[in-house]
Amino acid sequence: MEFKDVVNSRRAVNFFDPDKTVSDDSLREMVELAAKAPSSFNLQPWSLMVLKNSSDKLRLRKLAWDQPRVSEAPIILIVLADRNGWKEGHPFVEKNFKEMVKTGSMKDEQRQWFLDACKNLYGASKEKAQAFALKNTGFFAMALMLAAKSLGIDTHPMDGFDHDGVIKEFNIPENYWIPALIAAGYFPNGKTLLPPKWRKTFEEIVVKF
Repeated sequence: MEFKDVVNSRRAVNFFDPDKTVSDDSLREMVELAAKAPSSFNLQPWSLMVLKNSSDKLRLRKLAWDQPRVSEAPIILIVLADRNGWKEGHPFVEKNFKEMVKTGSMKDEQRQWFLDACKNLYGASKEKAQAFALKNTGFFAMALMLAAKSLGIDTHPMDGFDHDGVIKEFNIPENYWIPALIAAGYFPNGKTLLPPKWRKTFEEIVVKF
C-alpha cells in the first residue's frame, strides 16, 4: 500500500469485529514499524500496555466512558509517555548514549554534555518534562496507527477516560502519563463507515503573524 493510500484510508473506526483477532506477529510488526518514529535525542520515552484479556478490557471500559469499542476491539493499547525518560540513570537513557557512542554520533567524553543537554531541554521544569514525554510519544502513537493501517488493521484513538483511574487500576508507575488509548482490530462486515470528517485546507493551516 502506498503511503498516501495509508494516510487517506486510515480512519478512527467506531466498530470492531470482536471475533477477529490481531495476530501476535501483526502486533509485533505494527509496534516495530512505529518504533521508527523520531524522538528528541532518540530517547524514545514511550511504552505500551497491551490488553487482550476480556476481563482487563472490561476493567478499562468502566474507566473509559463505557465505550463499547474498548471491550469489542481484540486489542487495546494503553499508550504511556515517560516523564522521566530524559534522566541520568534511566535504563533507556543509558542505553541510548552507549548506542550513540557505538555508532560514532557521540564520544564517551561527551556524556556529561549529553546529560546536561537532556536536563536543560526536558527536565528544567515539570512542564518541560510533560511536554517532552507527550510530544515524542505523540509521534509514536501516530506512527502506530499508520503502521496498523498499512497492515490492514483499523484503529481508534481515545481521549475519553479517567486518567488517574486508569493509572490506579492498572498499577502504572507515576512517572507515566497516558496520552491516549488505542483500540486496534478489524472493521466488521455489515457495518458502514461514516463519511470522512472535514480537514483544514493548506490555506487554513499555513499562517503568518
